[in-house]
Amino acid sequence: MTGISEILVLILLITGILIIPRMFKPEPKAAPKGPVPALSMKMRAGIVVSLVIPLITALILKPWAGNFVVFISVGILPVVLSWALFWVITAQKK
Repeated sequence: MTGISEILVLILLITGILIIPRMFKPEPKAAPKGPVPALSMKMRAGIVVSLVIPLITALILKPWAGNFVVFISVGILPVVLSWALFWVITAQKK
């Protein structure tokens, strides 16, 4: 009989630790859902330029032919740095 009572005590502890707190957890508050703000013309232009610069650089340098490091330096790195700078500047305004 001792083994059965120990098993029942373990089940009671597991239930008390894991299941009961989840039953009494408050409902998560949903964030108010509003319309998604539209992108400004500058932001849209930045996105387009961010796509066009690496594309044009890839067509000129042909990174698949062995110029991968130059392509990263000239095509990808300026885009990443400009978005990082934009992120830092917009953080100061807010």
